[in-house]
Amino acid sequence: MSKTRIAVLCSGGGTNFQAIVNAQEAGLIPHGEVVLVVTDNAGAYVLTRAARYGIESAVVDKKEYRDRGVREEKILSLMREKNIEFIVFAGFMTILSADFVSAYEGRIINVHPALIPSFCGPGYYGLKVHEQVLARGVKVTGATVHYVTEICDGGPILLQKAVEVKEGDTPETLQKRVMREAEWVILPEAVELVCKKLQGIEG
Repeated sequence: MSKTRIAVLCSGGGTNFQAIVNAQEAGLIPHGEVVLVVTDNAGAYVLTRAARYGIESAVVDKKEYRDRGVREEKILSLMREKNIEFIVFAGFMTILSADFVSAYEGRIINVHPALIPSFCGPGYYGLKVHEQVLARGVKVTGATVHYVTEICDGGPILLQKAVEVKEGDTPETLQKRVMREAEWVILPEAVELVCKKLQGIEG
């Protein structure tokens, strides 16, 4: 069976990348395979994780490629070179242009640490999301996997999972719970869903 060739784009520690690889190793992503990791941060721990699994990685560092257009073209050339069919954003901190997105229309997904349309859009990333959730006093948060379009966090939703906000939560404790109970669960599921869809397999 042919597998959809996946690139994971990540700016930091790579915990969501780890969740995908764990699912892959457990046989939960039979229709896809991560073959490339790209980061815009030369110090990202995800590079160590990728090396551990023998997965090729590339650095397109923001400090080196300061012009966004040049940086995007470099990433796109890597995608073409490695025959990438599907891109997964897993904590990738660069908002990409419409040109980049159109090159992979319907083939880029992102995981966001809130229940879109709440707490999303420009400026809502990382701990900032959880700080706002707590500041607003909501009782339920969660995570969303959605298709990436030129509108930040605005693409069609694939999967969502709710997570309870508990008394005494800090942004850090809430972030960990959302990762563990939602992000690391629905991102691998969404990866398999899209791989099947790209191969024309229903259900």
